[in-house]
Amino acid sequence: MTQQARLFLMMVLQLAVWGAWAPKLFPYMGMLGFAPWQQSLVGSSWGVAALAGIFFSNQFADRNFAAERFMAASHVLGGAALLGCAFTTGFWPFFACYLAFSFVYVPTLSVSNSIAFANLADPAKEFGAVRMGGTVGWMLVSWPFVFLLGAHSGPEQVRWIFIVAALVSFALAAYSLTLPHTPPKTDAAGADPLAWRETLKLLRVPFVAVLFLVTFIDSVIHNGYFVMADAFLTDRVGIAGNLSMVVLSLGQLAEIVTMFVLGGVLVRLGWKTTMIIGILGHAARFSVFAFAADSVPTIVAVQLLHGVCYAFFFATVYIFVDAAFPKDVRSSAQGLFNLLILGVGNVVASFLFPSLIGRLKDPATGAVDYQSLFLVPTGMALVAVLLLALFFRPPTRAPESAVAA
Repeated sequence: MTQQARLFLMMVLQLAVWGAWAPKLFPYMGMLGFAPWQQSLVGSSWGVAALAGIFFSNQFADRNFAAERFMAASHVLGGAALLGCAFTTGFWPFFACYLAFSFVYVPTLSVSNSIAFANLADPAKEFGAVRMGGTVGWMLVSWPFVFLLGAHSGPEQVRWIFIVAALVSFALAAYSLTLPHTPPKTDAAGADPLAWRETLKLLRVPFVAVLFLVTFIDSVIHNGYFVMADAFLTDRVGIAGNLSMVVLSLGQLAEIVTMFVLGGVLVRLGWKTTMIIGILGHAARFSVFAFAADSVPTIVAVQLLHGVCYAFFFATVYIFVDAAFPKDVRSSAQGLFNLLILGVGNVVASFLFPSLIGRLKDPATGAVDYQSLFLVPTGMALVAVLLLALFFRPPTRAPESAVAA
């Protein structure tokens, strides 16, 4: 198996762990009778984990432990925590298991990126194709639920989202031990022993600070999609509950294509234009949600924009971080941006959008004013585009290695 194929399979399993439960998490908590504040607290777990990861987990990966061994240990513990989520129905036990899972899983998203970047000859060209494995994993893990869930499944059936995720997590733990050895980088001349401190200093650089702010805004929008999309499809659009995960997975089909062409797009369009297109994808998708909810074919088709949203912005950010930050702190640098993408953005979305849904819900009928709801992330996306267009001035227009080639 080639190096790229090995890393591709790593990404398949890495994102399958997440994709198995993410679309149904909030609906499942509703089935268990969790109050909105309890659901928001669970949603904030990734924020806590991402923050802790910068100071502990990513620090260890940069300075103390081989990345592949870090992955193996984390996914064993994560699989056990996911089984706990599957078989607990009380809020506090569920929250404890989900928080434990978050602490060990979230840092592996940064570390898996670092393993890929460290073992690719030309990351700017090759990372998109490797990261496409995550898209495939997310999509494939959705299909079994057509058979595991019914159109109106209760919590006894829906808990399979965590059982499937746990099985994949254990498989990834074993596979991680076969990955290329990626030792910590402790030999950099004058390297700060605290990798996170060296990383935070780079926020003083204007173009990094602007990208950090824009990533925060887009992360809130991106995570808000997962908070709102499943309920919108089932309650407003009328798609059956066992098919909604399949519909949502259609975005991953487009993501496969966009990941495959990402390297070439970056060379031709550069960092800024590629990222702007990614954010505009969010604005277009939520605009369609707001104004075309009565057209099932249109709503299904617009899921394909998810690939543009993710690949052209978030995957580009990961590649940019690898190019712009020193080699000895790249796990921590990936962790810093994951603090926004998976952490702070997730926390804000978990509180903001359920609160908006509550305010926009008709007390008499329970119907949500989805048009007003989806105009909020549409407006946020347009603000992010303006900030990026006006103030983001990276040191190179496009990836230097790709341009040189």
